[in-house]
Amino acid sequence: MNKLPTLVLYNINHRPRLDVFKVIEVYSQKDGVPINYLCSTELEHDNAIVDIFYRATPHPEFKNRYFGFSKDTLSETPRLVIRSADSVENYKFDMIKCGKIWHYSQARHDCSMTDCGGIDGGRRYTRIIGNAVGVGLPQFKTFVVRDGVFVEHQPLEKN
Repeated sequence: MNKLPTLVLYNINHRPRLDVFKVIEVYSQKDGVPINYLCSTELEHDNAIVDIFYRATPHPEFKNRYFGFSKDTLSETPRLVIRSADSVENYKFDMIKCGKIWHYSQARHDCSMTDCGGIDGGRRYTRIIGNAVGVGLPQFKTFVVRDGVFVEHQPLEKN
């Protein structure tokens, strides 16, 4: 089993599938605007993990601000597809904290384990696993994406 490289941005641990720095370099130059990596997650319940990138201005032709790369699961030969990822702002990202770093599950059966415990379920459900040593459950928060960054989710108050 290949261990994916990790990338810590804004105290969040990511496990991108691609060389995100290369994608940023190529697309920033190609589109003439700054591009930033956001996260790697499943979208629309399609079981494909997408490395998602953000641009502050909408693409002139496609009008999206988020785009992502994923493996084409329908193709007989391995290839990447680029897709709109604006729907990422519709999802909640449950995360656990270990030390100073937040961790999230990328997809439905992706259990992200840390020294403090684990989190599973991606955008579909949340299962938190405590530390076997008896420390208890890790710190937990829910985040959402707004304008290319993760922010803590603030549920609406009931009147």
